[in-house]
Amino acid sequence: MSQRILLAFSGGLDTSFCVLHLKAQGHEVHTVTVDTGGFPPAELARLEALAKRLGSTSHTTLDARQELFYDYLRFLIAGNVLRGGLYPLSVSAERVCQAKRAVGHARTIGATALAHGSTGAGNDQVRFDVAFRTLAPELLLMAPIRELAPSRAEERAFLEEHGFPFPEKTETYSINEGMWGTSVGGKETHDSWQHLPDTAYPAGSVEPGLAPKTLTVSFDKGVPSALDGASMNPVAVIQSLNRIGQPYGIGRGLHLGDTILGIKGRVGFEAPAAHMLITAHRELEKLVLSGRQLFWKETLGNLYGSLLHEGQFFDPLCRDLEALLASSQSAVLGDVRMTLYPRTFAVEGVRSPFSLMRKDLASYGEGTSLWTGAEAAGFTKIFAVPQQLSHMVRGGA
Repeated sequence: MSQRILLAFSGGLDTSFCVLHLKAQGHEVHTVTVDTGGFPPAELARLEALAKRLGSTSHTTLDARQELFYDYLRFLIAGNVLRGGLYPLSVSAERVCQAKRAVGHARTIGATALAHGSTGAGNDQVRFDVAFRTLAPELLLMAPIRELAPSRAEERAFLEEHGFPFPEKTETYSINEGMWGTSVGGKETHDSWQHLPDTAYPAGSVEPGLAPKTLTVSFDKGVPSALDGASMNPVAVIQSLNRIGQPYGIGRGLHLGDTILGIKGRVGFEAPAAHMLITAHRELEKLVLSGRQLFWKETLGNLYGSLLHEGQFFDPLCRDLEALLASSQSAVLGDVRMTLYPRTFAVEGVRSPFSLMRKDLASYGEGTSLWTGAEAAGFTKIFAVPQQLSHMVRGGA
């Protein structure tokens, strides 16, 4: 039965194959590209032209950069989320955002089916499927690449047969660029002993003689609000930090972890803005939040990141965690000074009107007006009681 299909379109080999394959099956195919910060204007124009040449009934580009930040990234910053202490969930947030916007556009055009070009071997199929099934259960779900499992050579041959020669890529690495970071895949990422060379990253080799660069990032209720004193929206801050940090090789790494499907996976990434903002934000929080807030935020932030990474963003628990994370940011206001060096950076100073570090009241290891020496002695005596009792009862080691 012929369907009106909306296909999430990236313009690569897989989604180009999907357009022609679905049309050959007698379906009416519409395409949508959701821009989450990885497409320069020229590339967006190329994708639109390609979709039309392939025979898409309509092609739409949706700018989702602001939505990506306010609905996803601001909570990853609030939770200081780095999966495995390293990876900033660049692709995870993008895919859920893209899937949600695709569903909205499917309803706009009266689609009867949704399609994506993910394979059956990765995480993205789960993120797209779960979002589509949750938000639009009445629409048919199609995933031609997963269903047919064609080789890339077979895809190219099919495209060529239909008058669309698709040259074989000569690049050694697969690159997925986005606002929150760029993922890099290659033969080295399939071997846990190997490392990616500098040439694998979009910015290439790092010039060792780069002069140190100092900059100041400002936050307002946990949201990046200015760079070096110049007010700008958070998307502009992220884009600026990516541009500044790339030449220094900031935010590069190889993440090894568990995939949604239960196997181990490894991916290279380059995410200058994400690493700088999360590091700066964490340091500002140390200044303005209580110890218990910091502890539970670290725990629940990791949980939130795991849910998003695994395609469980629409679980009600995520809304509960977002409420806690948003509440915790009311006092996260201030400036963080950082200096960039080739391949690394350091936070050098932090200030806030809500600082809990009050040298007029107490200085660690020196003196305080908040208690006396006798009161401190009483505190330490009582503080020792639980351990003292256990030691006495059990004989102690």
